[in-house]
Amino acid sequence: MNHFEKYQFWLKNKYFSKETREELSAISDNEEEIKDRFYKDLEFGTGGLRGKIAMGTNRINIYTISRVTQGLADYLKQKAAKSENAANDLGRGVVIAHDCRHKSREFAETAALVLNANQIKTFLFEDIRPTPELSFTVKYLQAMGGIVITASHNPPEYNGYKVYGPDGGQIIPDVAEEVIFYVNRVKDYSHIKKMNKNVAVKEGLFNIIGKAIDRIYLKKVKELTIRDGDEIDKSIPIVYTPIHGAGNVPVRQILKERGFKNVYVVKEQVNPDPDFSTVESPNPEYPESFELAMKLGKKVDAEILIATDPDSDRIGLAVRNSATSSDELLQKGSKLKEEFIVLSGNQVGVLLVHYILSSKKELGQLPDNGFIVKTIVTSDMSRIIAGNYGIKTYDTLTGFKHICHEARILEEEGLSFLFGYEESIGYVAGHFVRDKDAVISSMLIAEMAAYYQRKGQNLQQVLNELYKKYGYYEDSQHSIYMEGVEGTKKINAIMEIFRKELPVIPDMEVVRIEDYKTGEALMLNEGKSELLNFPRSNVLKSIFADGSWYVLRPSGTEPKIKLYLSFHAASKKEAKRKMKKAEKAILEKINL
Repeated sequence: MNHFEKYQFWLKNKYFSKETREELSAISDNEEEIKDRFYKDLEFGTGGLRGKIAMGTNRINIYTISRVTQGLADYLKQKAAKSENAANDLGRGVVIAHDCRHKSREFAETAALVLNANQIKTFLFEDIRPTPELSFTVKYLQAMGGIVITASHNPPEYNGYKVYGPDGGQIIPDVAEEVIFYVNRVKDYSHIKKMNKNVAVKEGLFNIIGKAIDRIYLKKVKELTIRDGDEIDKSIPIVYTPIHGAGNVPVRQILKERGFKNVYVVKEQVNPDPDFSTVESPNPEYPESFELAMKLGKKVDAEILIATDPDSDRIGLAVRNSATSSDELLQKGSKLKEEFIVLSGNQVGVLLVHYILSSKKELGQLPDNGFIVKTIVTSDMSRIIAGNYGIKTYDTLTGFKHICHEARILEEEGLSFLFGYEESIGYVAGHFVRDKDAVISSMLIAEMAAYYQRKGQNLQQVLNELYKKYGYYEDSQHSIYMEGVEGTKKINAIMEIFRKELPVIPDMEVVRIEDYKTGEALMLNEGKSELLNFPRSNVLKSIFADGSWYVLRPSGTEPKIKLYLSFHAASKKEAKRKMKKAEKAILEKINL
């Protein structure tokens, strides 16, 4: 069926609710909207299923949630059938969590009841929970897998559906392809099984979990403590905002249990709010999301400000400007700079890598076979720092599922995982969570800031010292939105244009091109190529003679193409000069 035939099917079929048909009837004279809602089925991307909340095959709603869950159930049943005790495997069940977004609870219960109808037990959290706690619980309960209903830091009109494997990590592409095979077999929505909730509860298939798991999870987080006692200044003022999301309770609890005495919470952003009404975007990667936190930080003389996104897997950090925290005298008539500076994901990652490795070495806890994992679009500064401590760095494709999968594989080979992170403000330590974790990160960041505060330094000063030692790294990222059918075509066209011919950047020579779609790296000066040991992905990386680079990548979850840049030099001024020159040439070619 074409998009209009699909629209008519949904509009006239009484399987779909009266409210659904009324919503679709209201767009009957909007051809573009009908096309966008029905021209394809909502697809799995780097983070699973994600889309705008509305009726249609290319939207997220109870029907598309049911269809994907039925496909997942069919996948799990065939997988269990291959084991010696299929019934026992299905009894291990699936853990389900959700954030505070519109329809999240409804979508979570819908997924549970579809699984229950397929005789698969479910464990649904009583209320909103951080995504990393879902990851932990899958491992802890030895479940078959997990589902989290969230659209992370996306705008309020979005929601999403992420699938986790039995290791607690997001399913990797090979597994996702198997799940998608079964999803694509579900052609008729009316054939999807769904159990009555009361019946499911009575039969022991629908189970609610909560506070007992919370306590065990936070105990494990606390075990990641590196420094404590008199080594750290627990009196430092910390401002925290959950930006209306799921981090409020666990982040505040872990900081309290660690003994931080002066944690101030942004009251306007404490309560769950699916509209995220105090921010333009609930993304702590954006400095604008810190506006209220900065206001409170100024009032309480905070040392650091931390913000977590709606499902509390990402964390943003703002630090006091060293000029305002070290009693430096300003010349008469000069203006004070910003009191707080929002650090990039790369900068926070570099600070954490340095803090973790240097502390463990000093305390005699650094393993000889330790390693860290980052993505190919994350700054190489952490690789240089890790190498200084004899720690190896492994790269993966973008997406935390790749980081945690790589970490698990290397651990199975006998190596010791120390830290994983990506530039988009995601970090994890430990072995009990296989996803980025803002609860773990908030504890480690607070500990790190308190340690350096005891030594008379703030985090900006520490970062500046690292730049002096290892060279300055200037990193940037651009997200260029192109929505709808035409947007998808344009994004694909841009990727092919760059594959055919790269933009010329004066005085900067590209010496290596890594095309993750073909799985091949070209060494331009040597006239030869080599294979890349990565899964295939529509990503193109261009590397300059000095090691600086830029990457183009279509987003797997949003209608946009992303440009990542990383340039380094001996000075900040020179790194910025390189960056500006490259950005201009690349963006001009993108906008052709």
